[in-house]
Amino acid sequence: MEIRGDISPDRPLLVMAIDLEAEHLGTDLPVLFTGMGKVNAAVSVAAALASGPRPSEIINLGTAGALRGGLSGTHVAGTVIQHDFDEETLFRLTGVLSSPPLTVGAEDAVTLATGDSFIADDAVRARLAERAALVDMEGYAVAAAARAAGVPVRLVKHVSDEAGAGADRTWKESVADCSRALGDWLARQAL
Repeated sequence: MEIRGDISPDRPLLVMAIDLEAEHLGTDLPVLFTGMGKVNAAVSVAAALASGPRPSEIINLGTAGALRGGLSGTHVAGTVIQHDFDEETLFRLTGVLSSPPLTVGAEDAVTLATGDSFIADDAVRARLAERAALVDMEGYAVAAAARAAGVPVRLVKHVSDEAGAGADRTWKESVADCSRALGDWLARQAL
């Protein structure tokens, strides 16, 4: 976990996994780098919110794989789910929803699936596409930690790859362009 800048109640906190995604943001807003994956994201956001002033909102910026053909550009998620959490079995065993879908934006916006695996497999992509349009590795954890602290959250993802065979190569080739696109999105916001 690394925080660049000072968190204050009158400004949003940008949350990103790694600094490669932030290279071209061009902002003076504080940025929290969580590291990759759900545990790193949840722990980092929770620690940042517990240790000092809370921001006006959290904006999770990052890259995402497209689970459906023709999907590109920058998207603000409406719903986020965990794709690698066996909610159905656990609910059947306990009667408790442990990890329900979280509404984080407009109902008609894309659904983001979060999991600890980098998706670079066509069969996995097809299975996930039945439930979501995009896939990442931190969004659900960021949203859950923000929600637990009562801080509004937005999940903003730029498509870096098609989450199928070769996605790892495509991500490495496109991360700088994704950072520029996220910086452009941020510049258009009234923050």
